[in-house]
Amino acid sequence: MWRHLWRIPVEGTHFRRQASVGVYFPDFISHRLKLIIEVDGAHHGFDGQQHHDELRTKWFESQGYRVVRFWNHEIKNELDSVLDTIYAAVEERKSRLGPPDPEGA
Repeated sequence: MWRHLWRIPVEGTHFRRQASVGVYFPDFISHRLKLIIEVDGAHHGFDGQQHHDELRTKWFESQGYRVVRFWNHEIKNELDSVLDTIYAAVEERKSRLGPPDPEGA
């Protein structure tokens, strides 16, 4: 997934891999857009992990982040659709934030 995020041709979509937000380390994050991409494997289907994921998502959302989740098999089998979904989330977040500051502040 990491190597495909560059395929989203939108200015200001710099994603980082496993950068911290509070005590959490989301899979991919754009701090500027307040957008988090999480990739879930088979272990995320267990009750304990699912509850933990829900708590993480609620905490991220309380900090103003939007969380978009995908299953590993979606990335493997439906990559174009996954990237389209991410692109739409990026556009939605950009429209809320407005244009980037040309001074970089």
